[in-house]
Amino acid sequence: MAKKRGNDAAKSGNSSSEKGEPASKKLKSNSVQEKTSSTEASETFHSEAVTNSGEKWNFKIVSWNINGLRAWLQNDGHSIIAKEDPDVICLQETKCSKDKIPEAALNVPGYKSYFMSAEKEGYAGVAVYSKVAPLSIAYGVSDGEHDKEGRAITLKFEDFYLVTAYVPNSGRGLVTLDKRLNWDAIFLKYLQELDKEKPVIMCGDLNVSHHEIDLANPKTNRKNAGFTQEERDGFTKLLEAGFVDSFRHFYPKKENAYTFWTYMRNARAKNVGWRLDYFVVSERFKESLCDSLIRSWVMGSDHCPITLLIHTKMARSS
Repeated sequence: MAKKRGNDAAKSGNSSSEKGEPASKKLKSNSVQEKTSSTEASETFHSEAVTNSGEKWNFKIVSWNINGLRAWLQNDGHSIIAKEDPDVICLQETKCSKDKIPEAALNVPGYKSYFMSAEKEGYAGVAVYSKVAPLSIAYGVSDGEHDKEGRAITLKFEDFYLVTAYVPNSGRGLVTLDKRLNWDAIFLKYLQELDKEKPVIMCGDLNVSHHEIDLANPKTNRKNAGFTQEERDGFTKLLEAGFVDSFRHFYPKKENAYTFWTYMRNARAKNVGWRLDYFVVSERFKESLCDSLIRSWVMGSDHCPITLLIHTKMARSS
C-alpha cells in the first residue's frame, strides 16, 4: 500500500510503498476499554471470549496486510499461523505474481491456499489459507479494472461468506481518489448481493480510518489519503447498508487502537498510527461475534494482524 500518511509520514520511496500507488496514514492517544480483553493486555493468543448469549468462540479468522509475501516469510511473519492457529488467515498486499509465490507460502501444513495476484508484478494481491474447505471460491468483484489488480477473494462457507479485500489507496495528493471511490461503489454492491444469500464477514486493509478516534493526528490528515471526507463517507455508507465494524461493536470508545504505522520517525514505538484494517460483518451476524482483536505487538509488516473470534455451527479443524 503506498503508505504516506500526513505530516509525520512523507514517505517518498520508502520500502513499504506499493509501486505506483502512493498513500497517507496517522494517529491519537489515551486508552479506554469497554470490553475486558486479557488477550491484548497480556500479549497472549488465548481467549475465553463468548457471544452475548454465552456461547464460547469456536472459529478464528485472522487478517493481515503483510506488505510483501517474500518479506513476510523472511521476517518470520508466518509464525503467526502457529501462534494463532486460525481456521482461516487472510493476507493482503502479497505483491507476488502467481508463478513467483515461494514454496513455503504455497504449502502450509493443514491449510489449503488461494491466491489472487495483480497483473503488475510487485503490486497489491491477496491470499487466503483455510483449514475448512469452502463450498466455493470467487476471485475479484466482477469488475475488469479492479480485478486486474488482485484485490479480493471470496470464500463461501456453510454459515457465511468470507471476503478478504485490499482496497485501493487514494494516493499521495489524492491522485487516485476517483478510482478509490469507484471501488467503494462497486464493492458495496458486491457485498450487498452476497448478503442477500447469507451473512458476510469482510476483512482486510480498507485504507480508511473512519473516525477521528481511529488515527493519531486527525486534524492534520483531513486532506490526506485514508482520512478524506469522501473515503470516510464511503465507509459510513457501508455500515448504513447493514454492516457492522466489529472492533467498534466491542470497543466503541477505545483510543490508541491502530493497525498501521509508517516506518518513518519511529512511529510504531510512539504508537502514531492508523486503524486501517477491519472485520466488517452483516448486521444479523452480530450475535455470532465473540471478540474482535488487534494484535498490535506482532511484528513482520508495517501493519499488524487483526483477529475475529466467532461462534458458528461449523466445527473447528484441529
